[in-house]
Amino acid sequence: MPRADDSSTPAASAAPAPEPFHREAPGRPAVHGTLHRPSGPARDGLVLTHGAGGDSSARLLVALGAAFADAGLAVLRCDLPYRQARPHGPPSPSGAARDRDGLRHAVSELRSMLPGRVSLGGLSYGGRQASMLAAEEPEVAAGLLLLSYPLHPPGRARELRTAHFPSLRLPVVFAHGSQDPFGTLDELAAALASIPGPAALVSFDGAGHGLGRGRRGPDAETIERVVDAFLSRVHPEATGHRR
Repeated sequence: MPRADDSSTPAASAAPAPEPFHREAPGRPAVHGTLHRPSGPARDGLVLTHGAGGDSSARLLVALGAAFADAGLAVLRCDLPYRQARPHGPPSPSGAARDRDGLRHAVSELRSMLPGRVSLGGLSYGGRQASMLAAEEPEVAAGLLLLSYPLHPPGRARELRTAHFPSLRLPVVFAHGSQDPFGTLDELAAALASIPGPAALVSFDGAGHGLGRGRRGPDAETIERVVDAFLSRVHPEATGHRR
């Protein structure tokens, strides 16, 4: 099976090759991941993180990192603190605040490298933590990209993870598949009504959790739609944005 970072990944980038990224600061979780730089000077940036069972090499994140870099953004794919501590296994509920602190540090590090704005996003659990951080600290990011948001545990539709939605006042773009067991498109559309800031839902027919179909990862069209939807709402000034 090819690795997530190889050339078979959809939307391979013409930008420079991604480079390892590691930063440490006293009293804060380390930032560890991969940086995608655009071919020209970057003004804005995006931090992306992973779901509960994976890491920042997830195929969806790799493809998005390359595509956003092609559009002119610097993209940092980062591993959350719990994944840095152990290579396998789910996050602990008691560690969620530290995971959010890790995202806060990642945004801070990327922002220190750029003259413009930095957004934040994540897949599933990572997106949930990103949105909770943005609800707690509205100025932490310019916008949110929430990929396959885990609206509720599979089969437990009443256990909604939306208590913080009324505190989201920054632009939010959700990308969600019609076959995602963590929430239907109708459920997610209803939940968006509780978000006071600009919120949009980009849906993918037949896609599951991770925006792939069946055993396949996300295709090039899926990546392009996510990138275009997010840039048009949050970073329309991106130098490579297709209009």
